[in-house]
Order: sequence, then structure tokens, then C-alpha cells
Amino acid sequence: MEKEENQNNTPIEQDKDNLKKSEKNNEKIDTENKQEADTNPEEEIKEPTPEEKITELEDKVTRTFAEMENQRRRFEKEKEDAFEYGGYSFAKEALNLIDNLDRSKHVLESDVELKETKALKKTLEHLDIIKKDLISIFEKNNIKPIDSLNKKLDPNFHQAMMEIEDDTKEPGTIIQEIQKGFTIKDRLLRPSLVGVSKKVTIKEEKTEENQENPENK
Repeated sequence: MEKEENQNNTPIEQDKDNLKKSEKNNEKIDTENKQEADTNPEEEIKEPTPEEKITELEDKVTRTFAEMENQRRRFEKEKEDAFEYGGYSFAKEALNLIDNLDRSKHVLESDVELKETKALKKTLEHLDIIKKDLISIFEKNNIKPIDSLNKKLDPNFHQAMMEIEDDTKEPGTIIQEIQKGFTIKDRLLRPSLVGVSKKVTIKEEKTEENQENPENK
């Protein structure tokens, strides 16, 4: 029946019918879209409130001040280090004076021709006085020698150069000082070069027993 009615309608009437149908379809689609939007609402981007903006600005200002304070502290620390340790390199080079005095003293003491002469005694006395004066000047500038002999080896201040067998001392005890070490304030200027004790090996003990008792061979 509808087909017959459509056939009997004029083209203008058919266009009107098609227009109505398309409008109904569009209304139906819009209704479905609205329903979907209601069931799955998208999160809307909320604009921050004035209070939130103020809080954010306060946070940024606080962080900026914290960074400025950290930079100020670093600058103060660098300035203090430059003032306290500015002569670090000079002090380290100046230690060569003491080393040269010790070497000169050792050479003079080893000279057979000068042994037990008045000239040698006077020279050694003057060298000792010069060394004491140098150490006194160093100490006034917070450069102090490291105590080593009969101390336990401390890697922070001592550098072991050799091991010496000695049962009278605990292993790791410093029994020889090759070169004196120094500190400048709380910083190491150079470590002490030392020799430390170790226990006598068992092989040597057995060798001594065999020498005392040759019949056991």
C-alpha cells in the first residue's frame, strides 16, 4: 500500500516526505549522542581558582628563595675554602725544605771523615734549629706534622712502603718513618711514608730450630 501511495505522490510531495524522514533520523541521532554524552561525560578542564593560583605562586617563590639560599651557602663555603686553603700548593712545596734538611743531615752523619768532629756537631745543631723554626712557622699557619711512630697504620694519614718482621709489636704498627707527613687544618697535605711491623714467618722459625738442632736433619 505504501509503495502504491508513493507512486501516486507527486515528486514535490515525495521530496517533502524524504525531508521529514531525514529530519527524524537527525533528531534520533542527536538524541542518541546526548544519551551517550550523559552516560560517559568527559572531564571538563577546570580553570584554577584565585586561591589555587596564589598557592602555586607562593610555591614557586619558596623554591626560588631556597635555590638562592643554596647558592649563597655554596659561595660562602668556596670563599672560606679559598681563604683557609689558598696556600695549599705553596705549603706542599715548602715541605721540600724540611726534606732537604733531613737529607743533608743524613749525608753529613754518614761522612766518615766528619764523624765525631766539632764542625759536624755544630752543623747538625744548626740544621736542627732551622728545622724546628720551619716546623714552628708551619704550625702557626695550621700546618702540623703527623705522629706516626708506634701508631697503628691509618690509611687516611699513612702510606705503608714496606713490612718489617717484628714480633715485639702488633702487626700493622708503624716502626719506621721514611718521610714525615703533614696536615693543613683538617685536610691532608701529604701522607707519612712508613714501614709497618708484621709477624715473623714460620719458615724462618723452622730454619732457626734446624740450625739449633742439626741432629734432626
